[in-house]
Amino acid sequence: MALLKENIDFTNLPNHIAVIMDGNGRWAKQKGAARIFGHRNAIEAVKDIIEGCGELGVKYLTLYAFSTENWGRPKDEVDGLMELLVNTLQKELKTLLKNKVKLLTIGGIDHLPTICQKNLMEAKEATKDNTGLTLLLALNYSGRWEITQAAMRMAKEIENGNMQMKDIREATFANFLDTSGIPDPELVIRTSGEMRISNFLLWQMAYSEFYFTKTLWPDFRKENLCEAIIDYQKRERRFGMVLTPTA
Repeated sequence: MALLKENIDFTNLPNHIAVIMDGNGRWAKQKGAARIFGHRNAIEAVKDIIEGCGELGVKYLTLYAFSTENWGRPKDEVDGLMELLVNTLQKELKTLLKNKVKLLTIGGIDHLPTICQKNLMEAKEATKDNTGLTLLLALNYSGRWEITQAAMRMAKEIENGNMQMKDIREATFANFLDTSGIPDPELVIRTSGEMRISNFLLWQMAYSEFYFTKTLWPDFRKENLCEAIIDYQKRERRFGMVLTPTA
């Protein structure tokens, strides 16, 4: 990582990086193992990237951990993922506190197993005053679900007389999203070679830069993170405009 860090422009770091962690099942298949084996080994990648973002000075990291569609996977895999979530939170809480990581969640957390909800609440409460990296776990999450929930919340406010139709603006709507108060991701990374966004942060990705890598998530490390950031820094972000050349 040290050599790659030398090529990073620290005045142009993405403030928020979002990651679609893909390829756990294929990684396990290559090893002749069950899919849950890939998910267990993916924890090392998660730990390494959280640490890497903290070392580089990235402010926000969002990890797409479990989508609303993932409930359709085999029951033993889903059960294994939920157990893995609980065990990881319990084991890594001390590390989050040591590194001043603040944990937040987005998604329908109230639909997760009770033990998962309990551990998430405890970890969020324990880290709420941390001032380092803010880590967002997207759990039981999808972009369409989030937008629908935001629309319902806004409609309720109008119904209750707390706001009017004329008050609806992009910024107003964004305040009803799960990510309210969190800046949109400048860089979105997807591992495993797939080139789609899989119903992730649909509102927030409007002007994100995308980085696709064939590396399977369990093999993704700080060096890969640096490569993604270096690639991001080579791009010209125009936000739909034409930039005027400087004299």
